[in-house]
Amino acid sequence: MNTKTLFRPVGLKEMELILDTQSTQFPPRLEWQPIFYPVLNEAYAAQIANDWNTKDAFSGYCGFVTQFEVDATYLSKFKVENVGGAMHNELWVPSEELAEFNQHIVKPIQLIDAFYGEKYVGMVENVSTFKGSNALQQLEKVQAVLEAQKALQKLMKSERNAFLVNVRFWLKNGLTQENLVKLKGTWVEVFEDIWLHL
Repeated sequence: MNTKTLFRPVGLKEMELILDTQSTQFPPRLEWQPIFYPVLNEAYAAQIANDWNTKDAFSGYCGFVTQFEVDATYLSKFKVENVGGAMHNELWVPSEELAEFNQHIVKPIQLIDAFYGEKYVGMVENVSTFKGSNALQQLEKVQAVLEAQKALQKLMKSERNAFLVNVRFWLKNGLTQENLVKLKGTWVEVFEDIWLHL
């Protein structure tokens, strides 16, 4: 099967909803969102995530770049829309067709980049140990168990989404390279099929 790589910038809530599907689909659009628009290149997705999402309260003051593969034959039904400069190409998928679009995603959706605004808090829903903790408090809890392999594995299993959305924030705010190596090594042991992209 021929596939095409697409990208999509998303905010915190949408990223969490994607992760809750085991990264297999995008959530339904809200009633005021008539179009789902994946974009055709990473630079455009990163521009939106950084320039727009990080300043937007609805996005949680952060922007994530997702990458995914879709059946190219299916995608041929959508016209490429240019909405600005040479790199600003996207597809317009009517919201009522998103469920069908999701069925043609052939690999898990990957979180490949993240941008955080000044007002980013990093509180993630559906957590237990991290409940009520902002991203910096989460980092303190991670660092407290870095030397205890089983405790770190348990924390990763219970707080998977928080690790995925906040690890780049932690790296910019005190997580050392040495500790990052430990974290990544443990992550691979716990989640063989989920990519922790850094």
